[in-house]
Amino acid sequence: MKKFKPKPGQVDFTNIRWAPVINCVVMYRGKMLLVQRDPSLHFYPSYWNGISGFLDDKQSLKEKVVEELDEELGIKKKDIASIYSGNVFDQDEPKYKKTWIVHPILVRVKTDRISLDWEARKYKWIKMSEAWKMKLLPGFDMVLWEVKKII
Repeated sequence: MKKFKPKPGQVDFTNIRWAPVINCVVMYRGKMLLVQRDPSLHFYPSYWNGISGFLDDKQSLKEKVVEELDEELGIKKKDIASIYSGNVFDQDEPKYKKTWIVHPILVRVKTDRISLDWEARKYKWIKMSEAWKMKLLPGFDMVLWEVKKII
């Protein structure tokens, strides 16, 4: 398992009870992207999810979305068509003794070409209706419901 090392000014939420996160539903031409989390990850190994990340520094939501898409998918700012926020909700996770403060985000992109980083091992572009058949990260169903309100 890779050990997280915070950058200067970054908060390490590994052992903190309440953790603010973004969870992005990335859409391209009517299909959404799901990534399968790497089995070495501390939280939810091998689950399918959108692109997520801790709100662990002083960046705005939009800046964090742009950073996560670049880091995890290789999608640059110029390839992001739009970013919308859904209603924030709490997701309790007794297994990790954590409550996630989830910021659902809808991101429309101009390309389906991606390059996964170490956090994910596979990806699929699927119709949103197909997502319910996958082993989804707990709470991702709520992210999808919030994003559906925006679409």
